[in-house]
Amino acid sequence: MSTSSAGAAAAPVTGNAVAIKNFAFSPTTLKVRAGTTVTWTNQDTDAHTVTSAASGGPLHSAALATHATYSYTFTKPGTYAYLCTIHPFMTATVEVTR
Repeated sequence: MSTSSAGAAAAPVTGNAVAIKNFAFSPTTLKVRAGTTVTWTNQDTDAHTVTSAASGGPLHSAALATHATYSYTFTKPGTYAYLCTIHPFMTATVEVTR
């Protein structure tokens, strides 16, 4: 029996950091517990935002320049979809558990 990493890229990742690089959020799905502060770091030369996909969502960063960061503390369980408003094809999700 071999262990393959195929499909592992789609699996949720735990932690508290999201890299913005190559016009993508990495990981695309992050799993955290309520009370966790997640920090996004822009590693691209272009500016990006971290903005909730749903109207009125909690995520709303300014445009992040290279090496700039944005942090948010998730206090309620749920699934938080977000995107870059400058490049709307960049999407990702934070899954918050108790």
